Amino acid sequence: MAKRILIADDEPNIVASLEFLMEQAGYEVKAVADGNEALAAVASFRPDLVLLDVMMPGRSGYEVCEKLKGDAATRGVKVVMLSAKGRDVEVAKGIDLGADAYVTKPFSTRELAAKVREMLGE
Repeated sequence: MAKRILIADDEPNIVASLEFLMEQAGYEVKAVADGNEALAAVASFRPDLVLLDVMMPGRSGYEVCEKLKGDAATRGVKVVMLSAKGRDVEVAKGIDLGADAYVTKPFSTRELAAKVREMLGE
């Protein structure tokens, strides 16, 4: 069965490119545009990994990450934070909240795909 990836980002161009990239790599993909939708989708879609934008409506990616990593039922879901905010303090905050990786925008799609494969043990 294909691994599942949830994309949580409110920027349609980024979502479109990430969906294409992940589907081409053989993953089952679902996309949402805000933090509250992301939490609901994790419960229903049961992703193996979440590509999570930091700045979203509803709840921030930081809030979503903290909630996922604080719940025993979702703690094992891998989280890759995506953000235009690349200062050390933002990266540290994401990692401190439990993110498994932090990637700054703009990013190389090839490098992101490699990171996803690595994190999913492929």
